[in-house]
This record gives sequence, structure tokens and C-alpha cells, in this order.
Amino acid sequence: MLNIIIIIITGLVVGSFLNVVIFRMKELHTVINTRSRCPECKTEIKWYDLIPFLSFVLLRTKCRNCGKQISWQYPIVEIGTAILFLFLYSEFGFSYQLIMQLILAFFAIAIFVYDLKNLEIPDEMLYPAIVIAVLNLAFFHPSSFLNGIYGILICAGFLGLLYLLGKGKWLGFGDVKLGILLGLMSPFPFAMLTLFLAFALGSIVGIYMILIGQKTFKSEVPFAPFLIISLYLSIFYGDKIINWYLGLI
Repeated sequence: MLNIIIIIITGLVVGSFLNVVIFRMKELHTVINTRSRCPECKTEIKWYDLIPFLSFVLLRTKCRNCGKQISWQYPIVEIGTAILFLFLYSEFGFSYQLIMQLILAFFAIAIFVYDLKNLEIPDEMLYPAIVIAVLNLAFFHPSSFLNGIYGILICAGFLGLLYLLGKGKWLGFGDVKLGILLGLMSPFPFAMLTLFLAFALGSIVGIYMILIGQKTFKSEVPFAPFLIISLYLSIFYGDKIINWYLGLI
């Protein structure tokens, strides 16, 4: 039970830091040396109003100084990070692999939320994640390194092909680069499952948004969130999904 509490608190704290990183993505140097301020009234936020999730509840979702609504991104990212950390702990236990996965999850969540908000995958998060994923395979899973290369060829190769065929209109080049990270984190054969799930989820959500009038066929839709959700579905349930599918045929 203590381990679970530690993981939850860690997830909430990391999620709180992630919010700062996401909001200041283009000015990351300010994350360390600049105090948090209300985006509306610019008042410096006191430490007791920065407690992950709890402060949001106690403040009743509003800034203490100006009364403006606090973005729901803050608690959602904090709780989402804590939940993902719990799943990773359940999958890997307390181990060096858990540490590597938590670090990679930090970058994956940042990419997820930033693309969802800005239709852009930040290189500031993507490139370090790729380096860490390469080191993870090379030093801790050398037997899977070749499968990681196959994963890159499948994910980045297929997404790159769509990018070329659609002349950049079907998806952005950032998604192609993200395919490198996906291939490393979900080596062959799970890379194929990750892609399949991403396009399936994207199609379902896209059709639903069109039906309710939120999007049109020409609307831009962030694809990184679907890729990252599918990545973790492959990590947590990949074996079961593949075995289920093979059982059908």
C-alpha cells in the first residue's frame, strides 16, 4: 500500500511540473528560475496554492487573487500522470525498468498534451525521449535492440510514407519523427499493433466528431495523442490483444 501511495504522490508532483513545462515549452529556461504566476492577473502564486490537485480543489477552481477560472488542464494532467505511473508500477514493479519507463512517460505526456493543444509535436520533448529510449534498449535490453530497429522501420516508415503520399496534408512530419520513439518503445511485433490501434482510435473519434458537428473532413486533428494512447495499450495489453487476435484466425 505504501508503494502505491508513493507512486500516486510522485505522479501528481510530476504532473504538476509537466503543466509548467507544457505552458512554457518555448521558454523552457524559465521553468527553473521563474516562479509560477496566474496567466490572467500575473500575480505570483504562493507555494500553498501549488499543491498538486489539492490546491485546485481548495481554491474551487479559481485564482485566489483575481477569481479567474484555473485551467482544467492542471488537475487532468496531474491525475492522468498519477494513473499512468500506477499502471507502469503495476507492469514493472519497483525496478530500473520502471524508472526508465517513468522518465519516458514524462516526455510522452508532454508530447500528448502539447499536440492536443497546439497541433504541434515539440522537438524539445521528442529528441531527448528518443535518446533515452535508445539507451534503454542498448544497455538494458540489448536482445531487443534489433526488434527496436524493426519497430522504427514499421512506425516511422509507414507514417513517413503517408506523409509523402499526402504531401504533408494527411499528417505532419512531427508524427513521422514520433514514429521513431514509438518503434523504440514498442519493438516488433508490437509496433504494428500500436499503429493499427492508433488509426482505429483516430478513425472512431474523428467520425464521432464529424457526426456531432465539431469537425469536418478538412479539419486538422492532432494524431500524437492517438499514437501515444495506442503505445501504452500495446505496452500494457499487447500480448493479450495479439493472442486474442491470433485465436480468432
